[in-house]
Amino acid sequence: MLSHRAIWEGIDALARRQGHSVSALAKLAGLDATAFNVSKRVSKDGRERWPSTESIAKVLEATGESFDSFLNGTGAFLQLSDSSIIGTVPLLGLAQAGSGGFFDGAGFPVGQGWDEIALPTAGDAGIYALEIHGDSMEPLYREGDRVVVSPTQQVRRGDRVVVKTRDGEVMAKILARQSIKQIELHSLNPAYEPRILDMSEVDWMARIIWASQ
Repeated sequence: MLSHRAIWEGIDALARRQGHSVSALAKLAGLDATAFNVSKRVSKDGRERWPSTESIAKVLEATGESFDSFLNGTGAFLQLSDSSIIGTVPLLGLAQAGSGGFFDGAGFPVGQGWDEIALPTAGDAGIYALEIHGDSMEPLYREGDRVVVSPTQQVRRGDRVVVKTRDGEVMAKILARQSIKQIELHSLNPAYEPRILDMSEVDWMARIIWASQ
């Protein structure tokens, strides 16, 4: 579902991918610099304000991004009819994922103990779903939300990712920075400090392409 929160998260994610603030993104698209400010997203009387389709179209044209990439950034499933559901993908709890035996060396699902979840798109080969555990990515992902992960898609700065360490820890984060030697991971919940990991500590990293809301 494309909720109010998901649409604004899509704009925020697009700005991060382009290396801009939301104000700079708005100006790049020929919009008022305050068009995407957080203060503009809810009116004083509590009503939700949505960006116009024209604004989104101008941003996509200015950045050269596709509508599909924008939808991926929203972190929300498109709600389709049952007849549109093409198949299922493996599902595992995030808390279970670090216990061993569920992934191969490239981060693809293997072994027993996986459940299944219906997916309303054909997707990529090897995609799977993980159930969120903990509150480090609130308010975007809450306990019990399900994220669909692709081990094959290219990971870029600003993407939401799942990372598995060689010690068996599995976490959903935002990739803030990546070099040959290190990655820096951020949480949305301000109670959690950024994580900096040496690449030697990382078993695999995969991009989150969809999420249930």
